[in-house]
Amino acid sequence: MHETTTLLIELGAIILGLGLIGRFAGRIGLSPIPLYLLVGLAFGTGGLLPMSASEDFVAVGAEIGVILLLLLLGLEYSASELVGSLKTQYPSGLVDFVLNALPGAAAALLLGWGPVAAVALAGVTWISSSGVIAKVLTDLERLGNRETPVVLGILVMEDLAMAVYLPLLTALLAGVGLAGGSVTLLIALGTVGIVLYLALRHGRIISKAVNSDNPEMLLLVVLGLTLLVAGVAAELKVSAAVGAFLVGIALSGEVAEGARRLLTPLRDLFAAVFFVFFGLSTDPTEIPPVLLPALLLAIVTAATKIATGWYAARRAGIGPKGRLRAGGALVARGEFSIVIAGLAVASEPRIGPIATAYVLILVILGPLAARWTEPLLLRFTESGKASVVKEVPVAAAEPHAHPVAVEDPVTGPAVDPDPKSATEPA
Repeated sequence: MHETTTLLIELGAIILGLGLIGRFAGRIGLSPIPLYLLVGLAFGTGGLLPMSASEDFVAVGAEIGVILLLLLLGLEYSASELVGSLKTQYPSGLVDFVLNALPGAAAALLLGWGPVAAVALAGVTWISSSGVIAKVLTDLERLGNRETPVVLGILVMEDLAMAVYLPLLTALLAGVGLAGGSVTLLIALGTVGIVLYLALRHGRIISKAVNSDNPEMLLLVVLGLTLLVAGVAAELKVSAAVGAFLVGIALSGEVAEGARRLLTPLRDLFAAVFFVFFGLSTDPTEIPPVLLPALLLAIVTAATKIATGWYAARRAGIGPKGRLRAGGALVARGEFSIVIAGLAVASEPRIGPIATAYVLILVILGPLAARWTEPLLLRFTESGKASVVKEVPVAAAEPHAHPVAVEDPVTGPAVDPDPKSATEPA
């Protein structure tokens, strides 16, 4: 069979299969990301039916998928929103980094993978999945909840941190020394600063120059500009994904809205190809040996994300129920963990299997945690508090006195015996 014919057949089978899988995932209320990864594992090296003819095309498509993911993410935020989040949410962002990046770094060091792999795995466990979380919040009808701006603020901080983290990781993976890595980081910080300044001061001019009433022209200009900037950023060792993210930030208003509407289908297509490609590049026989470490890491970092949400929501003055909902919503990992692992896998192949297993676990656990963290933990803590409530003996002259709730020194105030006064607003 001719090579081009084989390529068309393989690509058609992959894209059709992804469409059917996406429909199935939507019907059962599951993110399609783990299913895309499983498809890649099934048809990659060591899988059931390896595909070779389409490998190069899928690799290019995967790179475009990462670029479009970050571009659409940048289009969601304006420069003023990013600066505002940075001013108000930076303590929560620091807590998020410490609680969730350190377990990944520690796991890599315990496995004997070295400091560069530790930096990469720290990013895998640190960054939550904006796409999965946004879908879960929509499905659970929580977009209007008080804790939702806190969750979005954490995600914005993580996305902005990616603009610094990805260039640093790229430099480390390339074997650049301390001096070279410092230069790369300074270039990244300078680029981010310049783009934010231009977007704040001259965002309307930039958007007006890009805008067009013709959807075709708008699509071509935005996509061409994004690919060009991404290529230049990659040449400067700043990361193509960061370049795309900065283009998205620089565009605002009608341009951002129109570009988002036109590019969303392309993003969904190439993002699916990206997840398949990552699965194709991972040997499924390498996953079972790392399944236990991945599961332990998933359990630990699910707990640390819940703690992060609790802290951030508490800073915003939100009650315990809202704090638990915020923490549960942040558990899911997905596209950005795979992006980071995809960058690292060429230099440290052992990251691929554990990252795949880790994301498979948490992209399934994430929606469940968002739904059940609050009711389960509240039920557990309330039952624990009720067990320490003791009735203080009252005098014989006061036979009708109500029992008094005693405060436990560990759990705090006991549950009020009057159920009506026990209701706490979120």
